[in-house]
Order: sequence, then structure tokens, then C-alpha cells
Amino acid sequence: MDRVDRELVNRLQDGIEIEQRPFAPIARALDISEDEVVGRLERLVEDGYLSRFGPLYNADRMGGAVTLAALAVPPERMDEVAGLVNAHVEVSHNYARDHDVLNMWFVVSAEAPDRVDEVLEAIEKETGLAVYDMPKEREYYIGLRLAL
Repeated sequence: MDRVDRELVNRLQDGIEIEQRPFAPIARALDISEDEVVGRLERLVEDGYLSRFGPLYNADRMGGAVTLAALAVPPERMDEVAGLVNAHVEVSHNYARDHDVLNMWFVVSAEAPDRVDEVLEAIEKETGLAVYDMPKEREYYIGLRLAL
């Protein structure tokens, strides 16, 4: 990542306005073209600096559901299980944790509450591992922002 990439990612963390040309204000601020903004975003995703780029929806408010889930994955199966979990479009992110038992955590977001259960059951069946479902009881906004 160069200086412009870091500044781009920093600016995107504040959100993008919904407008006809949403990348125009960012391009002006960075003194680059809108096409370069889009090209840089594509490259950051392709190179793995960003896991995804897209809107973030509040599934609960739209009638859907979100849950945090965890697995106890044998270390030698970590890549295999990550691939199985990530193959589900409802999995928004998945990460390994340094924990004695539950070492893989992921978030499932679905358009219907029943679909979350279906995805968790499918992951359990595909991996042969117990899935620990931890639905939120209360939501907190902490304003996480990672300065690059």
C-alpha cells in the first residue's frame, strides 16, 4: 500500500455518501480520478489488503438476522474449514483467534432469521464440527476506526 491507498482506506472508514457519483468527492480530496479510486479499491481487494468492499447493511432492521458463531478447529484443518465457511455468501467475515478451544469465529448475516440457522447447520454438516451460535443480546456502537 502506498500513501494514497492508506489515505483512501482512511477516508472510506468514514462512509460514502449516497449520490450519483459517490467516488467523486474522494477523488477530489486525493487529487486522483474517480477511475483511479475504483481501480485502487479493486486492487486492494485483489491483493488481500481489504477482505471486501461494499455496503454494510443493518440486517436486523431490514427483517433479517445476524449472529456471531465460533468453531473449535483442529489446527491442521484451519485452511480447509475456512474455505468451507467462507463459501457461504452469508458469511461476512471469518477470522482465526488465539484461543484454547474456539479458534475460528465468523459472522453470518441473512435476509431471514431462519436462513441463519440453515447456514449454521450446513457449516456444521460440511465441517463435521459443532458450531457455537452466539446471537447478540444488545448492540453497542464503539466507532471503531483503524488509522493506516
